[in-house]
Amino acid sequence: MKFLLMALISLSVAILGVSFFNDSKDSPSRSMKTENVVVRFLKADGTLTEPTEVPRVVKTDKEWNALLTPEQYKVARAQGTERAFCGVFHDNHREGVYSCIGCGLPLFRSDAKFESGTGWPSFFQPVANENVSTDRDVSHGMVRDEIHCTRCGTHLGHVFSDGPAPTGLRYCINSVSLNFEGKAPQGMATALFGAGCFWGVEEAFSRVKGVKSTAVGYSGGTAKNPTYEQVCSHTTGHAEVVKVEYDPAIVSYEALLDVFFDIHNPTTRNRQGPDIGDNYRSAIFFTSPEQETAARVKMAKLEKAGVFSNPLVTQVELAGPFYRAEEYHQQYAAKHGGGFCHAPAR
Repeated sequence: MKFLLMALISLSVAILGVSFFNDSKDSPSRSMKTENVVVRFLKADGTLTEPTEVPRVVKTDKEWNALLTPEQYKVARAQGTERAFCGVFHDNHREGVYSCIGCGLPLFRSDAKFESGTGWPSFFQPVANENVSTDRDVSHGMVRDEIHCTRCGTHLGHVFSDGPAPTGLRYCINSVSLNFEGKAPQGMATALFGAGCFWGVEEAFSRVKGVKSTAVGYSGGTAKNPTYEQVCSHTTGHAEVVKVEYDPAIVSYEALLDVFFDIHNPTTRNRQGPDIGDNYRSAIFFTSPEQETAARVKMAKLEKAGVFSNPLVTQVELAGPFYRAEEYHQQYAAKHGGGFCHAPAR
């Protein structure tokens, strides 16, 4: 009898726990699952790709804190709300694309933005329905539809049924949950690549026509302002990367991807030749939705063509903080000669 009573109590607790987590805005259904999700990306010409299955972006609190500012974390991860008329995008009228602050997924276009008078950026539709997901929100004595990024769970805001035609919807979004890539006159662009020891990677990119400057450093980790010794201890999660400033009118991002895949082995996890560790991982840290699309398309083509005998393990992730490496690492190969220790796989 005692066993039966304890079993009933455990079952009740489990049911209540499920109910609690389903109503919580930090539900395991959003923040803990690691299965793939289906989203759509933007091509360089502004059209959408077909629905594409990609891994859900899951990070620890430490990793989110390293990527986001305190205000971004408060809204994007703790489901806060910025003050009305205080966000940087509520009165932004430039043409461009708004993407997720957490993973770079394109979410809204400027041509879907309208003046709602609420003090928050408002849109009548997302870039793609697949990219925005909805949860019930019963906080503050109200029942609302909370919206978040499908891929990483970043809290965006709420959607209401009082918007303009053609959808009749109003996506009310926190500016701090968004990045904005405006359409401006063609100028310099930035790319970040990790392909093993950054000495040789920098040397390779510095020779490319259209690349105006390069710098080596650390990205993709959790510690702020890491030293080379800390990164090499494999405790910070950073990759050795090269920051490439280039002129898109002279060299395309796709051409830089060609260089990237030519100079290293993208099929060995956390290793390039004799260099072993997560700081030597193959990684592309994109700085715009278009760069992510180009990287994924390139990788799919390489896989389909069977260019490499083993599967690609290159990490494709939104660029976070870039920490410039110590000065003696900058332009190392140019200063000392050599320094290229890569073993391309093709």
